[in-house]
Amino acid sequence: MLMPMDFIVPQQLSASSGFLRMPFSDQVKYSILSISVAFVLLALGILLWQVIRWCRQSQSIQHTANTGRVSRHNSLTSGNYSGAPSTKVEDVGVEARRLSRWLSLGSFPTSAATLAGSDLEEQAELKTQVHGCLHFSLYYDQLQSHLVVTVLQAEGLKGRSQSNSLHPFVRLRLMSAGSKEEEMVAFVNEEGEEGSSLTLWSVLQEWRTRIVKDSSNPLFGDQFSYCLLQEELSRTTLRMEVRDFDKFSRHMVLGEVRVPLRQLKLTYPLELQEDLQTPQKDLVGEVLLCLKYLPTSQRLEVGVLKLRTGLTETSSALCAKVSVQCNQCKRRHQKTSTKARCHVTVFNQVLVFPLPEFPLEECIITVSVYENRTARRSSKHLIGQLSVGKGKSFEDQHWSLMMRSVRQPIAKWHGLFT
Repeated sequence: MLMPMDFIVPQQLSASSGFLRMPFSDQVKYSILSISVAFVLLALGILLWQVIRWCRQSQSIQHTANTGRVSRHNSLTSGNYSGAPSTKVEDVGVEARRLSRWLSLGSFPTSAATLAGSDLEEQAELKTQVHGCLHFSLYYDQLQSHLVVTVLQAEGLKGRSQSNSLHPFVRLRLMSAGSKEEEMVAFVNEEGEEGSSLTLWSVLQEWRTRIVKDSSNPLFGDQFSYCLLQEELSRTTLRMEVRDFDKFSRHMVLGEVRVPLRQLKLTYPLELQEDLQTPQKDLVGEVLLCLKYLPTSQRLEVGVLKLRTGLTETSSALCAKVSVQCNQCKRRHQKTSTKARCHVTVFNQVLVFPLPEFPLEECIITVSVYENRTARRSSKHLIGQLSVGKGKSFEDQHWSLMMRSVRQPIAKWHGLFT
């Protein structure tokens, strides 16, 4: 069947002109358009509601933080106790402790008999930079034999540089004094004089509070407890160091507070406020060190022979790390093997370090003793350090004896400080 040409041509023209007829009525088209507009308005409304909610939430968080600080300060300083504080035990990791003792406490020398003239001048300068006080509370629960320590607040802290903000925290150490025989042995071997004595301490427990950022008057409120017999209180001292946190573990010591527990009556919660003092080092052991200098081969032999520490109830292992720095060039450190800890730990190991050929203007030997405990979160932590050698303005007696007797091993006891 043939169609007429008059009908085919208008149909092709209408298709080529771009007009497309949809098989929907105008009512359906307007309905689809209104639904699309409604979805767009709904999306814009949700977006606006989220923006308003975010603004209100940021304002409420800031207001809550300010209110929480005020309420916490009022609760901590009220001083009303309805009963014994809760004995919550908190074990703090010791990752920030790594190298922090020597790097920070090294700037606070202790005994004038072991210091050079430059260190004494630095100590006199640092005494004028210790500011602030520490507010804390102590309580001894006689029924459970628990000592409860609560660090409340620090006030008036100042760092060495006023341009940097402070991020303070408090490191606590519960230390027990050794016997009189141990004190005299440590004193004679290290000092060789009479008239004073050094106390040999054993660290029973260590804690660390949380870090309060950007504050010179931080509020802590951290509580710690330790199982301690009542007869041990008379020879136990609590040492609290206020430190400025550094992300590279070089925490600066702002001051310390020492509290001998034998001087206090702790049957009831006791609040104390003490001014910060210049930190001092504590004798925690002795190391029998042997030095031998070989000028022909330009070598230095460092022998770690024995280590004497206070008695501890927990079983642990000890190792020593020796590092040598000559003419401000640090050699690669070496470690001894791990030995089981006892009253006198025997290592009997010799470590060899190559020395530069040119004259030795400076040579510092640092011995760091570490303790390994599997019960702790971080099994390795620093017990103490000692340093011998020759500097620009001082020369150690052990170093002098070694240089006068080359190729001969010279052994001497040295105090291990923390």
